[in-house]
Parts: sequence; C-alpha cells; structure tokens
Amino acid sequence: MLTESVWPWVGFNVFVLAMLALDLGLFHRKEHAVSPKEATLWTLVWVSISLAFCAGIWHQGGRGPALEWLTAYVVEYALSVDNLFVFLMVFGYFRVPPQHQHRVLFWGILGAFVMRAVLIIAGTALVAKFHWLIYVFGAFLVFTAVKMLVAKDDEDVDPEAGFIVKMSRRLLPVARQGDGSRFFITEDGRRKVTPLFIVLMVVEATDLLFAMDSIPAVLGISKDAFIIYTSNVCAILGLRSLFFVVSSLMEKFHLLKIALGVILGFVGVKMLLEYFYKIPIGISLAVIAGCLVTAVVASLVFPKPPEVAQAPEAGKQPEAPAREQERG
Repeated sequence: MLTESVWPWVGFNVFVLAMLALDLGLFHRKEHAVSPKEATLWTLVWVSISLAFCAGIWHQGGRGPALEWLTAYVVEYALSVDNLFVFLMVFGYFRVPPQHQHRVLFWGILGAFVMRAVLIIAGTALVAKFHWLIYVFGAFLVFTAVKMLVAKDDEDVDPEAGFIVKMSRRLLPVARQGDGSRFFITEDGRRKVTPLFIVLMVVEATDLLFAMDSIPAVLGISKDAFIIYTSNVCAILGLRSLFFVVSSLMEKFHLLKIALGVILGFVGVKMLLEYFYKIPIGISLAVIAGCLVTAVVASLVFPKPPEVAQAPEAGKQPEAPAREQERG
C-alpha cells in the first residue's frame, strides 16, 4: 500500500473541499454561462493540480506508484468523456439554462465523491480478500467494451423514461415550476423539489453507472485504494470544466467512443492475463494514450458526415413544447 496512515486521506479531502468551496463561493458566486475561455483556464488549473499531486506521489512513493496513479488518472479522465455525452443529452432534454449547469455539476461532483469512495474502498477490500474477483471484473470490462463498440450512435435515449426520473416524480413532491438554480422551493404551502433537482438526481445516477465501469478499470491498474480514489477524484474534478470546453466539440471527436471501447477491452484483457503475464504499467499508459491520440486525430482527419435534417410530417406538431409545459 502507498500509504497506511489516515492523514493523507484527510489532507487530500480537506484540500479538495477547500478548492470546491473556493470555486463555488468566490469564482462562481454569481451564476453565469461558463465561457469556453473560462472553462479552458479551469481545466488547465485542475490538470496542473493533478500533475503536481502525481509528482508528490513520485517523491513519496517512487516511480511505480506515480505511473500507476497517472495511468489511472488518464483512464478515468478518458472514460469521463462518455459522461459528458450523457450530461449534454440530459441538459438539452430538460432545457437546463447554461447559467445553471455549473451548479448542477458542482453538487453532482460532491455526491460522486461519496459514492466512489464507498465503491473504491469496498472494491479494493474485496479484491485483496478474493483475488479471483479481478478476473470477474476483467470479463465484465471486456463485455462492456464489446457492447460499447457494437452500440449504435443513433439510439435514442429518453431520460423521462428512466427509473430515477419515474421514481422521483412518484415519490417526491415536484414543483410545477422551477425557481432559477434552486433545488427546493415552497409551493402551495408545501416544501417541494424543483425540476432542476430531478436533473441533479439523473446526473448522480449517471455517474454511479459509469463508476461501475471505471472503478473496475482502475482496479486493473492498481490495487492501492489511495491511488484509485485520488486519481478518480482528480479526474472528476476536472470533468465540470472539461464539459464546458468540449460541449461544442463533441461531434468533432466522434471516434472517441471507439477508443474508449478499445481501452476498456485492453484493461479487461490485462486483468484476465494477470495470472500468466503482468503487462508493465508503462506499456499500459502508452497503449491508453495512443488510443486517445489516434481517436482525436482520426476524428479530425475523417470528420463525421453532417446529418440531413428531416422535415416534420404534415400536420404533426413538435413534442418539445409539450414536454416543457409538463415540466414547467
């Protein structure tokens, strides 16, 4: 284990919470649409902090743990791209104004900390006690990779039909109309959640689902809970700003999904082969980085053909206004 003391855990989490408080309390006190320039600056800030943390691990633990941390960070950051696609779809479907999106992502990140900490600690403890689980995780990643590679890009996803949305509307008192970026309001003398709170619930559920893929993937890179947790947290910290950087560029990098499938498959095979041959962490990092760079370059060289807009059928009214009226 990289660290057997509780103080690195405490220090890391205190620093992260302090940075988030500074982010929301100072730099984003006034709600506004995050510009690409501002988002790029914050992305560079979070990446720089992450690399500095990696340098600290190198200083304290040596080259091996530092490479494990960097590889896990790159994998987690790469797999987070799929989160961005879903976030874009959810925000677009529920018509979340740009000035409110940062707040939703901020509180979504805090929830992700708790969920991932529980999953990581449980996962590393189980793998340490039952090593054969590493092969189960490997098989699961290979299955997920195949499913990701064969899935159609044009499959429609309806958030309103999701389990979280259905249960939230059934169990929670939902206000007819929202009130800016507030998650709770008083309506008709009752305390109710706003439609924006439902969006937050969908974001949390989405992150939990993606953690089911990403955490087994980083377990194939390191068995150190501290490395896995801190690399996960550093990656999702930069996810919010990365969202605003690439939200307008998603269609350009259309081959990233293939790269993510290949990365998941590679890590899964790496876990399955661990008994016979342990692939060096340097090779793993090179393969993962190579997949990402190749996908980005290929996406730019071979752009996605523009979709031909279909004219609406005669006499058919668009459904979007009806959805908007229903959600208030």
